[in-house]
Amino acid sequence: MAQTSSTFDYYRRNFGKDAMASVVVFLVALPLCMGISIASGVPPTAGLITGIVGGIVVGFLAGSPLQVSGPAAGLTVLVWQIVQHHGLPMLGVIVLLAGLMQVLAGLLKLGQWFRAVSPAVIHGMLAGIGVLIFSSQFHVMLDGKPIGAGIDNLFGMPGALSHTLADGGTPLQALAIGVLTIAVIALWTSFAPKKLKILPAPLVAILIAVATAALLHLKIKYIPDLLKNPEDINDIWSVIQYPTLESLANIFNSGVLIAAASVAFIASAETLLCASAVDQMHQGPRTKYDKELVAQGMGNSICGLLGVLPLTGVIVRSSANVDAGGQTRTSAILHGVWLLVFAAVLPFTLAYIPVASLAGLLVFTGYKLAYPKIVPKLLLYGKTEAVIYFSTIIVIVSTDLLKGVLFGLLLSVLKLLYVFSHLEIRWDEDFINNRLNLYLKGSATLIRLPLLAAELEQVRPGADVHIHFEDLDYIDHACLDLLTNWEKQHEGTGGSLVIEWEELSWKYHQRRTGALKAGV
Repeated sequence: MAQTSSTFDYYRRNFGKDAMASVVVFLVALPLCMGISIASGVPPTAGLITGIVGGIVVGFLAGSPLQVSGPAAGLTVLVWQIVQHHGLPMLGVIVLLAGLMQVLAGLLKLGQWFRAVSPAVIHGMLAGIGVLIFSSQFHVMLDGKPIGAGIDNLFGMPGALSHTLADGGTPLQALAIGVLTIAVIALWTSFAPKKLKILPAPLVAILIAVATAALLHLKIKYIPDLLKNPEDINDIWSVIQYPTLESLANIFNSGVLIAAASVAFIASAETLLCASAVDQMHQGPRTKYDKELVAQGMGNSICGLLGVLPLTGVIVRSSANVDAGGQTRTSAILHGVWLLVFAAVLPFTLAYIPVASLAGLLVFTGYKLAYPKIVPKLLLYGKTEAVIYFSTIIVIVSTDLLKGVLFGLLLSVLKLLYVFSHLEIRWDEDFINNRLNLYLKGSATLIRLPLLAAELEQVRPGADVHIHFEDLDYIDHACLDLLTNWEKQHEGTGGSLVIEWEELSWKYHQRRTGALKAGV
C-alpha cells in the first residue's frame, strides 16, 4: 500500500512538467500523423487514430516511460507496399497479426534479441526508407502521385520537376507551398528565438503554408481531396475498417503472413532502437524491453482491429518529450488525449491544410533519414560496416524494404563468419638480439587454432618471442590455453614469451572512446 502511495505521489509531483511536455509532443505529432498517412497511401485521418492509440494505450503499458509511440516514417514504405499488393481492407488484418506476433515475442522474452540486429543494417534500413520517402513524396509535393516503385520515383524526379517548371499552373503552386514548408522548417530549426522554439518547426511550417494558400486562394489539393467522401473530414472515425470474415479468411495466406512478420520485425527493431536512444537522453528509469514489446504489440493489435496504420516508438516525438521536460509516462498518455480532443472538436480545420505542405514535411523528413551522417561512426568499426550500410540502402531502393533488410542481415552474418574465422600471422625476426616478433591480425579463435599452433612450432628454440595484439580483434580461451602451454614448452628450450596485452587493451579503449565521442 505504501509503495502504491509513493508511486502516486511521484506521478502527482511531476504532473505539471508532464502536462507541458505533452502539449509540445502533441504539436509535433499532429502534422506528422497526417503526413505519414499520406505517404503510406491511407486516408490522412488514419494516422491521427494511430497516434491516439500510441499515446493512450501504449503510453499506459509502455516499458520505456519517456518513449512516445505513433505512426512512423520507418513503416511508410512497407505499409504503402501492403496497400498496393493486398488492398486497404487487408491492412488491418496484417497489422493485427503483426501486433500479436510482437506480444508473443515480448512474452517469450525476445525483446533483447531485436537489439542484436547490426546497427549498419538498422541505419541502412532507415536511410533506404528516407530515400524512398523523399522520392515518392516529391511527386506528391507537385500535387501528383508516386510513379510506382522506389527506383521509378527516384529516376522520375528530374522529369517531373522540369515538366512542372515548364507548364506552371497548379503543380507549380503546389511546389511553391512544399518548398515554403521545407524552408520554414529549416530556418525555424536553426534561427528561431529560444523562447519560441517550444513551437515545433513542422507545426509552424504547416500553419504558414495554410495561411499562404488561403491568402493567395491557391487552387491546389487539400486534405479532403484525398478522401473518397470529402465530408468525412468532419468525422475522422469514418476511416475505421474492422476486419471482416472475408479478410480474416486470408490470415494463413503466405503473402499475408510474410507482410505481418515484416511489420512486426521492422516495427520492433525501430522501437527498441528508439528506446535505447531515449535511455541515453535522460537519467530516469531504464527501458524494460520485453514489456515495451508487449505494449507495442497491444497497440498494433488495436490499430489492426481499427484498420489504421501500425505504430512504433518514434524518436522525433520521444526526443521532443525529453527536451520539453517530460518525467513520466503521463506525458505520452496526455499527448494521445490531446490528439483525441482535437479529433473530436476541431477536425474541420484539417480541410485547410494543403497536401503539398504535408508532402514537403515528409520530403524534409526523408532527406534527414537518408543523409549518411552515420557513416563516420560506422567506420570506427571497419569499412565493412559502411559496405553493409550502403548495400542495404541500394537493395531497398532497387527492390523493396524486406529484401533490403534481409540482404543487410545476410551480409552481417557473412561478416561475422569471416571475422571469427580470419587470422593473419606475420613474422619479424631479429637474429642479432635473438628476438622474434609475432603479429596477429583478425580473430584468434578455435577455428584458426591449428594455424596458430603450426606457426608456433616453427619458432626457433631459445628465442625471445613477443606476440603483438594491436591488429587483433578477438582471442578466445582455446588460443590463450595454447599460448600458455606452448610458453611452458618454449621456456624449457631457454626461450621466453611476452604477450603485449596493453596493445589489445589500448585498441579497445581507443575504439570505445571514439564511439562515445561520435554518439554510437
